[in-house]
Amino acid sequence: MYNKFSSQPHQPFFAAGILFLITFLLILALDYSNIITLNHSISNFHSYPMINLIFIQFFLGFLFVTFPKFLTQAAVPIKTYMNHFFLFFTGGIVYIVSLFTSTELNQLAIIILILAGLTSFITLFKIYRKSVVTNKHDTTWILVAFGFGIIANILFFISSFGFHIVETFSIHMGFYLFLFGLIFSISQRMIPFFSSVKVPGYKINKSKYLLEIVFSLLTFKVISLSLQNDIFSFLIDLSLFSFFTYEIIKWKLPVFKVTAIMWVLYLALFWIPFGFFISLLESSSNLFDLGFVFEKSALHTLAIGYFATVLLGFGTRVVLGHSGRTPTADILTIIIFVTVQAIVLLRIFTGLSLNWNFDYTFWIIASATLLSFGLIVWSFKYLKILVSGA
Repeated sequence: MYNKFSSQPHQPFFAAGILFLITFLLILALDYSNIITLNHSISNFHSYPMINLIFIQFFLGFLFVTFPKFLTQAAVPIKTYMNHFFLFFTGGIVYIVSLFTSTELNQLAIIILILAGLTSFITLFKIYRKSVVTNKHDTTWILVAFGFGIIANILFFISSFGFHIVETFSIHMGFYLFLFGLIFSISQRMIPFFSSVKVPGYKINKSKYLLEIVFSLLTFKVISLSLQNDIFSFLIDLSLFSFFTYEIIKWKLPVFKVTAIMWVLYLALFWIPFGFFISLLESSSNLFDLGFVFEKSALHTLAIGYFATVLLGFGTRVVLGHSGRTPTADILTIIIFVTVQAIVLLRIFTGLSLNWNFDYTFWIIASATLLSFGLIVWSFKYLKILVSGA
């Protein structure tokens, strides 16, 4: 069983990622329901694990397969990626226990996760350094994003000693420059490739300095959030919304020529400009002192609409394709895809509900519970394939 489970990098990392994602969503719902009591801030039991434990494992499982291919290098040895997997898994278990025990154990878990991220970065960097391919553009930016993740993780550890300003900065850096930067760097390469396979003759029309522009704007976004300058925030949000809208229209994705396994990836991309549009509305409200509350609607539009949707799309495709099955979405999988989109809208409504004195806590619990349920249904279908390797 172990040999089958560890036979391909995506199997252990996807399996752990989905289990930890469900676990932390349920912890969030239980905490808001007052069924459990955690002596930690929401950054500890929600923001940090989502950034440094959960989403990163999904995309590491993908990168340990594709990164060597991008650079025409030998595959990552099983022993190597399984060592990384066990570090992440150990850090995750210790982290969960620490939420119910002590700050010191929480700090130990963070140290383990920093080591897991750092050793994974070193593995990818060694592959990058050995490669003699002439075009390393995309892999360079993948490593840049990963580097920001390690810095953000270290800063969060420093913040655990009482430096709360550092904590906020680390979360913003981890979300935008690490997760968003990493996922978009992979998306802008793989989604066009998958599209060209499905639609012969399709060729993406990307901007020449796409990733350079994206990372520059994201850097300014993190700075604007730290400075809390309304004019600066408005200008950056306007730039992000305008650029991503222009870019995705420019790609002319063949939406009506592909099946569900592909259109769900397109749908994930469409949430990007929508998320920054909500962020633009929020910064406009702050700039003109309109007093309208958005809570974390923009951030969760990106987190659920883009991150979660694209990982389900990639995950379904990779799980089926690497097990010898045809990468296609059956009716149940399509229902899960659509349900996740509905949950994005629900989470947006949850943030906005504060303006009308609705029961915010109820809608948080509902959002987390429904997303957990959708992921559990997905797991019943695909987790067995991940564990058995067939």
